[in-house]
Amino acid sequence: MEKVNEMAADIVLDLRADKVVESVKQGKRLDGRKFDEYRKITIKHNISENADGSARVTLGETDVIAGVKIVPGDPFPDSPKEGSISVGIEFLPLASPLFETGPPGSEETELARVVDRGIRESKCIDFGELCIEEGKKVWVAYIDMYTMNDDGNLFDASSIAALAALTQARIPKLEIEGDSYKIVKGEYAKKLGLARKPLLCTTTKIAGHLVNDACFAEEKAMEARFSVATTEDGYMSAYQKGGSGSFTAKEIDECIDLAFAKAKEIRKLL
Repeated sequence: MEKVNEMAADIVLDLRADKVVESVKQGKRLDGRKFDEYRKITIKHNISENADGSARVTLGETDVIAGVKIVPGDPFPDSPKEGSISVGIEFLPLASPLFETGPPGSEETELARVVDRGIRESKCIDFGELCIEEGKKVWVAYIDMYTMNDDGNLFDASSIAALAALTQARIPKLEIEGDSYKIVKGEYAKKLGLARKPLLCTTTKIAGHLVNDACFAEEKAMEARFSVATTEDGYMSAYQKGGSGSFTAKEIDECIDLAFAKAKEIRKLL
């Protein structure tokens, strides 16, 4: 019975993908959006009392939670004066029938790395400011994300959630006694400073057309995916291409232009 249900689900997905393709060929999307239009975005800050910064983001029906925890850690040998970040995401089984329990899969790893790269390479965080004692202790910001529902474009939803959580993040107050480093619970020294606000924008190619913010059905119909992280001062900090299809140089330029324009709109919500 389980195999029959899986086969039925696959057939339904294929039929929806076929409808998406036919609609895009006619210059339309099934949900009525324009090709460059995002779904409605909502952002809720400070949803967790235990995190140092947190947010919940919905992008249409896609739902992602992000939390930031800033803790003392050891610096890397080649950067003794700098703190760091670590980004992770968990695809909860409740979010999609395609997600399973267990260690992170390739899709989770890819998404986490792209969000990490977009933040890290944008230099939005001054890692030098996260130094506690040179060569001994630094602050490490752990950004953990969880999918509550997947209706497509987890890349952008996760990027928005991570940034929204970072904008609220505070560095804990720390007591240092000799070689002992102790966080003072419930007390904070200062807010985490952000020099800029990097955001991912993901465009998919469907039936030869560029479509922004693909929903789940559109992702099943896509030929290729291109994500680019941009900042408000004209910097591009991450790229990622997915899918078996390809983009022309002109299409890549169009994706980048769209990313700058759409990220500017989303930052207003932050």
